[in-house]
Order: sequence, then C-alpha cells, then structure tokens
Amino acid sequence: MRVVFVCQQCGRESPKWLGRCPGCQEWNSLTEKTVSVTAGPAAVLASPPQELSQITAQPEDRRLLSMGELNRVLGGGLVPGSLVLIGGDPGIGKSTLLLQLCAGLALSGGNVVYASGEETPRQIRLRAERLGVKGDGLYLLAENNIDAILGQLEELKPCLLVVDSIQSVFLPELETTPGSITQVRECTQRLMHWAKLAQVPVFITGHVTKDGAIAGPRVLEHIVDCVLYLEGESFSTYRLLRSVKNRFGSTNEVGIFEMKEEGLVEVANPSQVFLSQRLERAVGSAVVSTMEGSRPLLVEIQALTNSTGFGQPRRTANGVDFGRLLMISAVLSRRLGLRLGNQDIIVSAAGGIRVGEPAADLAIALAICSSFRDLAVDPEMVAVAEVGLGGELRAVPQLERRLAEAARLGFKRALVPRAAARKAKNIEVVPVSTLREAAKIGLVGGKIRE
Repeated sequence: MRVVFVCQQCGRESPKWLGRCPGCQEWNSLTEKTVSVTAGPAAVLASPPQELSQITAQPEDRRLLSMGELNRVLGGGLVPGSLVLIGGDPGIGKSTLLLQLCAGLALSGGNVVYASGEETPRQIRLRAERLGVKGDGLYLLAENNIDAILGQLEELKPCLLVVDSIQSVFLPELETTPGSITQVRECTQRLMHWAKLAQVPVFITGHVTKDGAIAGPRVLEHIVDCVLYLEGESFSTYRLLRSVKNRFGSTNEVGIFEMKEEGLVEVANPSQVFLSQRLERAVGSAVVSTMEGSRPLLVEIQALTNSTGFGQPRRTANGVDFGRLLMISAVLSRRLGLRLGNQDIIVSAAGGIRVGEPAADLAIALAICSSFRDLAVDPEMVAVAEVGLGGELRAVPQLERRLAEAARLGFKRALVPRAAARKAKNIEVVPVSTLREAAKIGLVGGKIRE
C-alpha cells in the first residue's frame, strides 16, 4: 500500500501534498488516496499489431436523430459505440434535451435506457408529461451503482444508454465518495469499454463549475469521444449546443434551440431570429455575417459610448472578445482621430450569442463610430472584415457563404475588404481598403470628423 495525492480537477498524481496543483494550477485541489501495489505478470497484448495500409477503412454507420440540429453538432448523426459528454449550467436544459432524444429514438424502434442517479422515475415522468413524451420503449432506471446499471443492460439490449449524471454514479469497490476524481474516471472508463464492446452509443451529463469547466474531472474530456456544451443566457430562451471535441466530425459546429413549454425546439432560421427585434436606422447598431462552424449567421452588434463619470473610462464586452474591443478602440482613436479616451464603451452581441472571430471587427468599429457620432449605420448593409492595427481591412474566410446568407435575408450591400472583393448574387459588394473609408461609406448622413 502507498499513499498518493490526486488533483480533483485534472487528475494529476503527486507523491506529496502540494498547495497548488502543478498541472492545472488550482489551489487546494489535491486529496489523499491510498492505492495498493501488486506485482503481476507483464501485460499481454489483446490483439497483434496491424499494418496501417492493410486495415480496411469503412464509413461509420451513423444513426440519424429526430433533431437536425443535434445531427449537425454530432457531425452527421450518432456513431455506434461512441461516448458523448454533455455539459452545461444547472437548469440549462441538459436533461430535457436527453429525454427528448431518448423519446425520438424509442419511437423509431429499439429500447432506450435512461439511468438517473439524481431523480426518481416519478420525477422524470412528470417532466415527460410536460414535454408530451409517452415513453413507449423508454426504460427508466433510478440507480447509482454503475455495475447494477450495466447488469440491467444485458437483458434489455438497448440502442442508447443515458447516464444522468456521471457525478452521481459510483463503483462499490472504490472507497472514495461519488463525484470524486477516482470514481468519475473509473465509471467513465467502465462505460467506455461497455459502449465499444456492445457498439451502443452512450450519453453522459456532467456538472459545470462557476468558471464553465466540467465539474471536478476535466480528465473526462480526454476519455470521451465527443464533448458538447449547452450554453445560454439566463434571461434568454435560446440555447446553443456547441461541440468542443468530436472524434467523428467538426469541432466548430453549433446547434441552436429555443426553450418552450414543450421542451427544446429547433430554430430553423437563426439569423432571422437574431435580427427580428432590430430597430430600423438604430444608432450604434451594425450587422455582421459570422460563421459558426459551417453555418453563416447574421448577428447584430450594438455599441454605446458615453462620457465617463470617473477618471478611468470603462470598456465592457458582452458576447464579443474583450481583447479585440480594446484593440479596435485603440485603432479608432489613433487612425480615425476619435476622442474615446474619456468615453465609456459598451459593446454587445444581441440575442445572447457569442461572436469570437475577427470577421466582426468592422461591425464593432462601425457600431462604436455610429454611437460616438450619433449617425446610424446603413440598415441595408452588412460589414465583414478584420481590422488591422494600421487601420487596414483584412480578408476573412468563406466570404461567399456569408454574403449569400445576407442576401437571403434582404440585405442590399456588403462592406468587404478590397483584397477579397468578388461579385455576389443579389447583393452589392462594396470594396474598401481602410477603416476610415468604411466609416465614411457605412455611416448614413455624414462622415467621420476629426
């Protein structure tokens, strides 16, 4: 027997206690653990090595789900034997999404097992009635013992297993409490081996800490095949399902849902939804065509400038990158001569969506100029460009798809970098080289004054 200290955040082991984990830099996260040291024979390979050129590659037999947005995030459907982790804030809708997923698969044929260590079958039944789920072919299992859960699957032979949540289940042979790094890691390993052998997909949910990471074991992200985050603002009914890891598809895809009485409903036209409450000729408002994975989205960028009441002006960013806001403010002050040194600047992406790509730089700059000069941005124009430190406009990828989405929603003109300007259908392309030139064209009724 020997004693080691294990970090509850990243799983790193240390022979002695440390106040700060050298792996994840978290304070007071190492706990004592006793492990047994047994001498045994050398490990035997389960299968001989194979030459890569002799292995036949066959496409994965994906199973399409009833939710198109979920199919998009998973990379085109559910892969047999895959292990998917869904994280999100408490009450964001993880259990609702999984219950709807289980109901859809059960209706298409096959048994589905929903194992919950946090709710009783009666509580799940109440939620199912609210969602309009009948439950034929959907079996509920209120159990925390992972061995007992896997033992029930031999008879049912399900086509899908859901474990809600991974922090609530445990292995009885381990002495640690449920939710600890050892329990969560070993239970996830047990589920992974069962999923690969049975070729049955498994969904597990994970709690999220206040900083947005999967609670306790970040090591889970290395074990599972796919990591999805369900995001959304507390004041908004819209939910974004974002893929941050996917061994079978892109990690940039986003699914958009709306929370209603009947559960999570897919948003067929998200660009139109995000622009539905936009005011005509509003000051401090500009529209950008951003990319979320392979999908173009039109998002309204709003800005407000106001004389500061304190010595140090504030910069506030909601839904946009704070570092890029500081950079754009500096470029506007230096290259366009805007006196923003005594101005509080607030920039927000309307609708609760987060825009992190540089293609939104020009829209942010135009919104700030519009608010500072009290001049509206052309309401029929979208702005797509990256802003450089010299005030130049740089090209962004997939410009054709961005402009096609803008034209589909009725926009007439598009401000784009001159280096990437190409003719587009149903929309006038306005090439510009500098931020000063874009501000003179984009603002209605005036020009930028020094």
